[in-house]
This record gives sequence, structure tokens and C-alpha cells, in this order.
Amino acid sequence: MATTAFVEFSVVVRPQSNFVNTPYLQQLHSHRPFLSLSIPKSTAALSFTQSQDFGCAIERQQCDRGDFVQTSAVRELAGSLISAQGHRFAIVVARFNDLITKKLLEGALNTFKSYSVREDDIDVVWVPGSFEIGVVAQQLGKSRKYQSILCIGAVIRGDTSHYDAVVNAATSGVLSAGLNSGTPCIFGVLTCDTLEQAFDRVGGKAGNKGAEAALTAIEMASLFEHRLKPLQ
Repeated sequence: MATTAFVEFSVVVRPQSNFVNTPYLQQLHSHRPFLSLSIPKSTAALSFTQSQDFGCAIERQQCDRGDFVQTSAVRELAGSLISAQGHRFAIVVARFNDLITKKLLEGALNTFKSYSVREDDIDVVWVPGSFEIGVVAQQLGKSRKYQSILCIGAVIRGDTSHYDAVVNAATSGVLSAGLNSGTPCIFGVLTCDTLEQAFDRVGGKAGNKGAEAALTAIEMASLFEHRLKPLQ
């Protein structure tokens, strides 16, 4: 049975220098702790708010590392990026702003190829715009034919609030698709203020975000297939 190590703390209240030097404050200022407590070693940090009237200090009692009780090892699960061979992927691509989305798609396909994904294991589905990505991704995920769904689109800000509506719909749509289907749905939709920003992210100075999204898809496919699926 795992045991929990505790660390002892003493809390000392010290008056601010601009307060009246009353006997009560003198007693507080003696640095004698008025409260001692023990917390689990696993507690990473303590936070407290300093009031306007008093300062508060937390003093940790000295103790050697050897005094701590050893805890059982934590199991860590992570996906692999070594190879994606044998996994199937779907890519949902918005046709709107295709000058951008085609370059994102190209970056994603090149990355899949670099990680040994066969062309026969990739299906590309085109939709009118980023707004429509979510519903298609959800249907593909529910089919159980794919280990991960990559969602690609580009939304560029215009003169109206239409930008915000589409961005919010695309974001929530991809999230809902993954939650409802149980298949990882990767958000690869660019949301940029200008066309220049978009081109910077499809092979320019900011790299290719389609390639980065494909790496995320590979890692999540590995995590679900080889780490989480055996736990079900």
C-alpha cells in the first residue's frame, strides 16, 4: 500500500512596520508560530493572499531528503512519433481560402509520408468552409475506420463579426467531434488577422502548421491505439 509523506510548515503572522506597536502585535512579532500544519509532500505549492493589515510568512522546517517516505512509481502514458505505419487517417479540408488550405494539406501529407503512412491509409474529404468541418469530422470519427482525424481550414479576419462566428463554430465543432466520436480530432484551422500571417504559417517564417497538426494526429493515434485502448 502506497504511503504519503508529509512536510511540516509553520505559519507566522508578522505585523507591517507602519502599525501601532501594541502588546498583541509585539507577541505576533516574536516569530513564534501560531499555527503548525502538515501537508502531503505531493503538494507542489502553497498560495496565500497578503491582507492589508498583516504580512504572512510560511516557514518550512528543515528536514533531510532521507526523512521522506518513498512513494510508489507513477505510470506515464504517451503516444509515439517513431512510426505511424498501419494507422489510418482522414483529413477534412475547407475549400474556402484554398490558397492557404492546399498548402496546409501539402504539409500534412508530406509529414504523414515521412512517418511511413501509406497513401492508401489517408482519405482527404473536402468541405465548403471551416464552419462545416466539425460535422464531417464527427461522422468520420464515428465510422471507426480511422485512428485520427485532421481538420484543416483557414479563417482570415474581415470587416465584420463574421470572422468570430466562424472561428468559434470551427473550434467548438472540432472539439465536439472528438468528444462525441471518441476519435482524436486535431484542430488545424488557421485563424489569422491578415493574409500575410496565413502565408507565414503555410511554409513561411512560422513553418507549416499543417505539418505540425499532422504530427499531433500521429501522436494522438498512437496514444489511443497503443496506450488507452488496452485500458478499456
